[in-house]
Amino acid sequence: QVRLVESGGGLVQPGGSLRLSCEASRRTGSRFYIGWFRQAPEKEREFVSVINWSGGHTYYGDSVKGRFTISKDNAKNTVFLQMNSLNPDDTAVYYCVADGSIILSSIRRPEAYDYWGQGTQVTVSS
Repeated sequence: QVRLVESGGGLVQPGGSLRLSCEASRRTGSRFYIGWFRQAPEKEREFVSVINWSGGHTYYGDSVKGRFTISKDNAKNTVFLQMNSLNPDDTAVYYCVADGSIILSSIRRPEAYDYWGQGTQVTVSS
């Protein structure tokens, strides 16, 4: 079992920045990926970004590429999502996700991840 605890959500004006954090209780499996999905009201869950823990490879959804950056702190088992140039379309609940047996072709599918955090609200509004 992997417990994920998110922090860092809040209200920000368009064009602003936020940084989300997610601390994992442990890492498991040989293909451990950790990252973020988001879900806006009345929309499906959307892939945001994940990072491969051992190799450090990063993956981004098309809507956030160039604006968001995912990174990790090995010592703290923590992953960060730096979000810049935020706009109202980024408003959503952001969920930290993780799994230890990810197949590369499935990293953008929410059903590929066994572990989910409780979610943190990000609201972009003036």
